[in-house]
Amino acid sequence: MKPSAISDMSIPVTPGSSRLAWITDRIDLVDGLRIAVFAALAITAVLTPGFLSVPSLLALLTTLSFVGCVAVGMTMITLSGHIMSFSLGATAAAAAVAFVHVLNIWGLAAGVAAGLATGALISAAQGLIIGSLRANPIIVSIASLALIYGILNLLTGNATLDVNSGSVLAAAWRRPFGIPVETLAFLLCLAVGQFLLSFTIFGRRVFLIGSGMRSADVLGLRVWRSVTAVYAWAGLFAGMTGILLATRYNQANMEYGVGYDYDAIAAVLVGGVAIKGGLGSMWRTLAGVCLMATAQVVLLLYGFRQEWQYLIAGLIVLLVVVLQSRRRS
Repeated sequence: MKPSAISDMSIPVTPGSSRLAWITDRIDLVDGLRIAVFAALAITAVLTPGFLSVPSLLALLTTLSFVGCVAVGMTMITLSGHIMSFSLGATAAAAAVAFVHVLNIWGLAAGVAAGLATGALISAAQGLIIGSLRANPIIVSIASLALIYGILNLLTGNATLDVNSGSVLAAAWRRPFGIPVETLAFLLCLAVGQFLLSFTIFGRRVFLIGSGMRSADVLGLRVWRSVTAVYAWAGLFAGMTGILLATRYNQANMEYGVGYDYDAIAAVLVGGVAIKGGLGSMWRTLAGVCLMATAQVVLLLYGFRQEWQYLIAGLIVLLVVVLQSRRRS
């Protein structure tokens, strides 16, 4: 009798082995460590005095939302095989400046459009250079970081732009169902990003390019177009962070995006997106964002300064990179 499909898919059992050993041998070291860190942090957070209070939870939602929008864009860049970008934080700041400037002249809708367009265009220009010239993405992002800060500081005179129509923003900054508006915006970005990756031709091309640039070339894909689109979307999501920051504080300056790209990189890698590209999802990034934001809030509640947050984020990124490298070897 021909074996059934179920029997073909059953777990193989060889002499001297067991089902438990077969499963244990296939547990990934990085995933196991990630689960352990998540569990330890969750226990620590719950046991931290004040963590479950309403102000603390609102601070957690705010922190993960601002970083999360940048992380959605960073996820697309990493999945496409371009590792990471160090200019998305500056892009968010530039979008905030553009948003406030246009808002004061033409109103909220025009300001939002200007902020998103600024983020998308700045990042798309980098994607065009990287995709068409096959330039090193990290070098391009570092150069872009300097250009963004240099140009915007010259245009603004290194000054802070204040919102003239604060009442309009106050009306827009309510909490539907008790949920901060920035959290809803982050969830929207997350859903849009996952939709693009899962249900569009563009998303399939992102994974294909991330799995191997040469394979994409052999298949006849116009890689430069897809890479430009990846960076454009990443800039748009970063622009959302800039708009949310300007809306919350009723002003904008080029200091707003400092550190956000590093936090986003940490969240993406901790969540499980492969640093070489081609493997990952927005849901993994969501898990990484929650972990990093929870760690920041716990550190603040224990009185640690912001420098410690940067130190821990850097150590986490370094650890994940080392473990992923060992897994590939």
